[in-house]
Amino acid sequence: MAFTLPPLGYDYAALEPHIDARTMEIHHTKHHQAYVNNLNAAIEKTPELQDKSLEWLLQNLPAVPESVRNAVRNNAGGHWNHTFFWQIIGPNGGGEPTGAVADAIKKSFGDFSKLKEQLNASGLARFGSGWAWVVADKGGKLTIESTPNQDTPVSDKKTPILGVDVWEHAYYLKYQNRRADYLAAWWNVVNWGEVAKRLEGAR
Repeated sequence: MAFTLPPLGYDYAALEPHIDARTMEIHHTKHHQAYVNNLNAAIEKTPELQDKSLEWLLQNLPAVPESVRNAVRNNAGGHWNHTFFWQIIGPNGGGEPTGAVADAIKKSFGDFSKLKEQLNASGLARFGSGWAWVVADKGGKLTIESTPNQDTPVSDKKTPILGVDVWEHAYYLKYQNRRADYLAAWWNVVNWGEVAKRLEGAR
């Protein structure tokens, strides 16, 4: 069964002024769609993979035929990462987390400002393209990780609860080379309700 581009769930302009509408439209309809198209093209060549889930593909890459392994790794990762990304950002986001998320942040980092500082630093330190993540274990402990390109913690059977895309296509139209400015603005669109669901799922 072919993979499909999920709807964004909100208008492309809904994250203004923090993320501009044109960037959102291109990011969703061009970049994410390309990952979906390229993943489907790779899967078409390998009938034994056509009934596999996105998570199975990412967590069993050594079992994927070598002829399509890189294409599956890059494009399944891109599809999963972006599907996740659209959900953990949204309109009426930002502010400080509350409840279980706030408690987990306090326990793991000391306070919210330290989490922001460390995740931003991770995003800034990522050379070239990639992601910065907050990952939760089954006990609710949070750690920060960074992955290159479209690699994802899911491949290591970990549970991201928050992640920021630091590929230039995520911010270049508005912020040009100012990745730090993009990261600072991005916190204003974080959907803490969805982050809370991801944390609960990790547990």
